[in-house]
Amino acid sequence: MSWKMWSLKKSPWVFHVNSGACNNCDIEIVNCLTPKYDIERFGIKLVGSPRHADALLVTGVVTKQAKPRLLEVYRQTPKPCVVFAIGACACDTGIFRNGYHVAGPVDKVIKEEDPNAIVVFVPGCPPKPEAMISGVVKALAALPA
Repeated sequence: MSWKMWSLKKSPWVFHVNSGACNNCDIEIVNCLTPKYDIERFGIKLVGSPRHADALLVTGVVTKQAKPRLLEVYRQTPKPCVVFAIGACACDTGIFRNGYHVAGPVDKVIKEEDPNAIVVFVPGCPPKPEAMISGVVKALAALPA
């Protein structure tokens, strides 16, 4: 097992990207950081730079304006990088499906850049903190050695 994969599974550092969300998912992500949910007990830490991140938490439908910025952030993360699509909009464009400003769901946009990208879905509108924690922990446990 490479050191990068080991560190990703044991103590993932995540960078949050809002690609066009209504902020409900963002509020729930911040709620995960409170002592009530305490995601740091799993080793998950929110970092301020994508260059230090093992995973990206992407909220919201990817807008045409946000698409180049999301791809640039993804390019800056060390690989392998797991991308978590948080919320119904990030998973499948949600209520914005037919919007003129929509570039697509997170997985389609990221896979245009890197076809081998690992994208994990955490659905809900907004997903509860328990669902996000469960999704992240289960996805990291399922990663190959």
